[in-house]
Amino acid sequence: MRLGINLGYWGLGMDADNIAVAQEADRLGYSVCWAAEAYGSDAATVLSFVAARTERIDVGSAIFQIPARTPAMTAMTAATLDTLSGGRFRLGLGVSGPQVSEGWYGVKFDKPLARTREYVEIIRKAMSRERLVHEGAHWTLPLPGGPGKPIKLTVHPVREHIPLYIAAIGPKNLEQTGEIADGWLGIFFAPEHAALSLDPLKAGRAKAGKSLDDFDLCPTVTIAVGEDIKAGVDSQRSYAALYIGGMGSKEKNFYNQLARRMGYEQAADEVQEKYLAKDYAGAAAAVPHDLIDATSLVGDTARIADRMQAYADAGVTTLTLAPAGFTLDERIQALRTGVEALERAGLA
Repeated sequence: MRLGINLGYWGLGMDADNIAVAQEADRLGYSVCWAAEAYGSDAATVLSFVAARTERIDVGSAIFQIPARTPAMTAMTAATLDTLSGGRFRLGLGVSGPQVSEGWYGVKFDKPLARTREYVEIIRKAMSRERLVHEGAHWTLPLPGGPGKPIKLTVHPVREHIPLYIAAIGPKNLEQTGEIADGWLGIFFAPEHAALSLDPLKAGRAKAGKSLDDFDLCPTVTIAVGEDIKAGVDSQRSYAALYIGGMGSKEKNFYNQLARRMGYEQAADEVQEKYLAKDYAGAAAAVPHDLIDATSLVGDTARIADRMQAYADAGVTTLTLAPAGFTLDERIQALRTGVEALERAGLA
């Protein structure tokens, strides 16, 4: 099992530290450094900066938002980043959510599965450097009856095949991800509930005549290092409450639905109700201890090693860490503890 690091969003006051974290992860042999985007920093600019300041570690988008860019633009960005990084780019995609898609980008959040499938098809064509022709429900290239003509990408990526990941939570999206992607970007993944994600991913791989053997299972987990388990869990309550309670509307929150499928229906309702009422402290307090503990790495090196073994046994191939600390020292300690725990578990 390999390790990754997720820098999250740029612009949250830890920007100088983010480069130091990426460089330390590079030095320690981490496999990939991911950056995210929502409606603040864009991931492409951050990744180009990280790539310029590191040597070996892959850089990946977790995620590029599908409503933010045309598929051809995403192919251009991926090819450029792969070239600038010397063949170290991984392309992670996701549909985002209705609030961001419609409120920030002005793109209707409809038929996300069909839109994702078509988006990936166009990217694959463009990245193969064939002349781009596509007729679909969401995009037609070239536009008919006008001056447009089939064009091919002029940039030659370093790698013949840039790995393509999709962030997916719901069963149908997971199945499609297994069918059309090279890897899966997960969140709030608990080894004890692995089947919720892996069964539909396997079904999708089977549709494509493949298995999970050549597929990268890559969930992001927060890591809080220390002897006090309760304190470590509590340090991640606000993060969990944001996603379960506030990342979406009452009617459509993918993370809330995931918590419900894991058996936390009552708590998911309470967290969402309090978060949407702007009782953020109450929402954080309502997140079950066991939910956070099951979907995170909390404790000393030995306990984290045990949990890493559980993730590996569940089939995870790249475990991406999101340090819970806010200081550079805390984040660096989390990175080093991750490596020590991986070695202790015999997974390095």
